[in-house]
Amino acid sequence: MTETQVTEEAGPVPGHFLQFPDRLTHLGAAILATVSSLWIFTITGLVCFDILMRSVLNRPVQGVPEMVAHSVPGCVFLAAAYAVRSGRFLRADFVFSAILKVYPRAGACLDGLFNLAGAWVLYKIASGTWPRLVSAWETSEFFGAIGVFTAPVWPFTATIVIGSTLAALQFLLLAISALLRLRQTSAEPWPSFLLAGGFVAAAAAGGVVMIQGGLSPIEVGFLAIAGMLLLVLMGVHIATGLIVLSFLGIWAVRGNIGIADRSLVLAATGSISSYSFGVIPLFILMGLFVDIANVGRDAFGVAASLVKRLKGGLGIATVVANAVFAAITGSSIASAAVFTRVATPQMIRHGYTTRFSVGVVAGSSVLGMLIPPSLLLIVYGLIAEVSVGKLFLAAVIPGLLLMLAYSVMIAGLAHAAPGFVGNVRPADSVEPVSLRELATKLLPILLLIAVVLGGIYAGYFTPTESGAVGAAGGFLIALSRRALDWQKFRRILLETAEISASVLFLIVAANLYSRMLTLTNIPQGIAEWMVAADLGMAAFLAIYLVILILLGMFLDSVSIMLILLPLMLPVVVSLGGDLVWFGVVTTIAVEIGLLTPPFGLSVYVVKGTLPPGTASLNDIFAGAFPFVLTMILVTVIVMAFPWLSLALL
Repeated sequence: MTETQVTEEAGPVPGHFLQFPDRLTHLGAAILATVSSLWIFTITGLVCFDILMRSVLNRPVQGVPEMVAHSVPGCVFLAAAYAVRSGRFLRADFVFSAILKVYPRAGACLDGLFNLAGAWVLYKIASGTWPRLVSAWETSEFFGAIGVFTAPVWPFTATIVIGSTLAALQFLLLAISALLRLRQTSAEPWPSFLLAGGFVAAAAAGGVVMIQGGLSPIEVGFLAIAGMLLLVLMGVHIATGLIVLSFLGIWAVRGNIGIADRSLVLAATGSISSYSFGVIPLFILMGLFVDIANVGRDAFGVAASLVKRLKGGLGIATVVANAVFAAITGSSIASAAVFTRVATPQMIRHGYTTRFSVGVVAGSSVLGMLIPPSLLLIVYGLIAEVSVGKLFLAAVIPGLLLMLAYSVMIAGLAHAAPGFVGNVRPADSVEPVSLRELATKLLPILLLIAVVLGGIYAGYFTPTESGAVGAAGGFLIALSRRALDWQKFRRILLETAEISASVLFLIVAANLYSRMLTLTNIPQGIAEWMVAADLGMAAFLAIYLVILILLGMFLDSVSIMLILLPLMLPVVVSLGGDLVWFGVVTTIAVEIGLLTPPFGLSVYVVKGTLPPGTASLNDIFAGAFPFVLTMILVTVIVMAFPWLSLALL
């Protein structure tokens, strides 16, 4: 799973004339998302069958890699409208929420404009892909090898056209709905008008200067980056902001809007059309199956029974259970949600302060994105073109180090700061776990971890194939524990499709962004400047860490990676750094942002999962602060001693 922020379903104004078209788009989005989700589940079975045939009979199923590669864009765009509707398309709405609260007219106007921008992006993708669909149909274009395996191209291209068209219509309905809300607000119109009008004027002026200002490519690039950050912080959907400014940047640098059009279509149709990108929906599916099987609850129960006599033992148990849970879900947000329900009540009942209890859950949840398999490591590997298997192996020691550092910190605080931790009593009421219960609760999980990670390291299958094996294993665990019924199964498949769509569409946007940066020569220029300034790796890493922490206050982890890595990777290479080690450093550092205000997504997940009135946001941020300091310390240690990441390679 990924760090996505789920909002309420976004629909037009109730009772308005938009209800009928809204119902139609809702129905269409649900149908297409269902097709996408079933397609992902089918891919899981197909890849597992290929592994079985290859390993047992030495007869691999022909065409599986090609089918998966061509299926990824289709799965993304078929679920795009559903993801837009359910609020899965990421946006940093901290500033936007404040505007909407103080100036509701301005907020409604900006929301309408932002959704119009999203509609324009999806329209450009649909209209640009249509000629490719017609050509593939008329020429009977196919992929594969004649005599071995062939499949027509047009059905896969059609999914992009159909899905992006419906997503554009969904964005358009949301835009109309937002603009209609202008009539329902009683706020003073002039401040709202000035705020919204000023933003639109500034954006228009920036676009004109970029296109017609006679700027050099590097100046265009820096203006595009600044404009993109402004749009994202104001509340534009992150993928939309990346695409719009990258489109304008390519147009300005090449002086031809047609090149920008073709670059956008190429990014949409080709950037994720790869077997490697199939790993993302497969690991998301695995995490959701494992989550519904109550693996987190079982891991906490076992850990709590083992350390219940230690002072701060339940806090340490939460950390250890998070580490186990992380090894099969790869999601900090899933960890935060699960252990808020499981660990927080136990800790409060045994004398821990509410502030410390919720802080432990939020702080230890970040292990979900470091201990492999990790979605962030997968995203990094795809962007940096580094082996995902090596990244998984490189993260093992730093992940265990962070877990150990958390445990030592909790034990130290329990002795040195009892006022902060609480009047902790031994957890006598925690039931001891018998060997039989231990086997029942943990053996399936440990076997799944061993199969998924061991299969990669032993060379039996690729990281993409391990995702399919893990998803199949998670499905079997959920079935064996009777945690699945038809409704839960359907919900898991749909959630997999919409999360995958939001993450992979971000990667499409990042691909166009990288193309724009390459044309402006900014990455090369920054690398040359770093080398000429003789700052060295230590100074670069210090600057990089500060930037990551600052951006983490406003943006989610995946977005930070997509924005920064195209700029920073050439610098690391020029300074002689190892990209595998740098990936682990980046993953730890960007996760700090999950615990820092004002964005702090893990904190908001904990807050949203707690019963009302249990703890305030300030309580959770304060409780998580020691974990922030510990993460910074571990990040610096991994920076200073690269062998911690590279020892197992």
